[in-house]
Amino acid sequence: MYHYKRAMMISVLVCAGIFLLSLVMGRFFIPVHEVWNILLSKFLVLPITWDASMYNVVMEIRLPRVLGAILVGVALAVSGTAYQGVFRNDLVSPDLLGVSHGASVGACLGILLHLSLYGVALCAFIGGIVAVCLTLLLPRLIQNQSRIVLVLCGIIVSGFMAAIIGLLKYIADPDTELQDIVYWQLGSLAKVTWDNLLYVLPIIVIGTIAIIALRWRLNILSLSDQEAQSLGVNVQRERIVIIGISTLLTSAAVCLSGTIGWVGLVIPHLSRMLVGHDHKKLIPATIVVSASFLMVADLFARALTTAEIPLGILCGFIGTPFFAWVLYKQRRYF
Repeated sequence: MYHYKRAMMISVLVCAGIFLLSLVMGRFFIPVHEVWNILLSKFLVLPITWDASMYNVVMEIRLPRVLGAILVGVALAVSGTAYQGVFRNDLVSPDLLGVSHGASVGACLGILLHLSLYGVALCAFIGGIVAVCLTLLLPRLIQNQSRIVLVLCGIIVSGFMAAIIGLLKYIADPDTELQDIVYWQLGSLAKVTWDNLLYVLPIIVIGTIAIIALRWRLNILSLSDQEAQSLGVNVQRERIVIIGISTLLTSAAVCLSGTIGWVGLVIPHLSRMLVGHDHKKLIPATIVVSASFLMVADLFARALTTAEIPLGILCGFIGTPFFAWVLYKQRRYF
């Protein structure tokens, strides 16, 4: 318990430092004390020592973007942790189950239909649900529900959803709709504003709170079905509830940032290294680590080069070697 409290305290302090650094750093450098004063000016009456450009950069550009990074990171990582617990498979993530690609298909359809952000979010959720249902159905059809078959079925569904996205790109208007679809695929926080942030904020906050409330049930669902049922748990019902919440979280993240891969796979493993496998400790640790990770990734994305690097590409360079390492560590279970 002492190790857990110390690890969480250090993680929270690091996360707070990264949050402040993300508001300071960028093409337009703003001193730390000015950023701090601008933030406090919303709650306290302070003498104005900053100019209008500093205020606009912090409050209208960087703050919603950093908060978006936190929300997207938390949504993807928490859903990934929940999927891994429900399916008892450390290699499962929203990407490998096809949820991210399915949500992207729904979002692309919403874009082609010129729906509002709420309409796009609903389409993304439906697309994610369809994808995860297909991924769960295929192992039953071939009567093999091992972890490697589940991953392979997720790859199949992801490939099918990617083909649908390709078709939608082909029929999209190249001057307007195609640009938005490409934006979803690459993944970026460049277009995050207070308006679209507030659309998905309730979904991600409520979904995350629900997973936190159910985190001790994830420990039970991580057991075999027979053991969970002997403890009085309705395995099918609770599994469906957690899958639904996790899919909703993933879809909300896709609506805000587009497809950002590997976060739902990498962060749960990093968090387990920090606090262990107990979901009562793992879920809170995942929230803090994921927020820090995506803030750092977004900071690099907008600061490494003059042209911003899409987050999906940057996270791919980080996640691919990590996934190879996970496969190596898990090789004895295949």
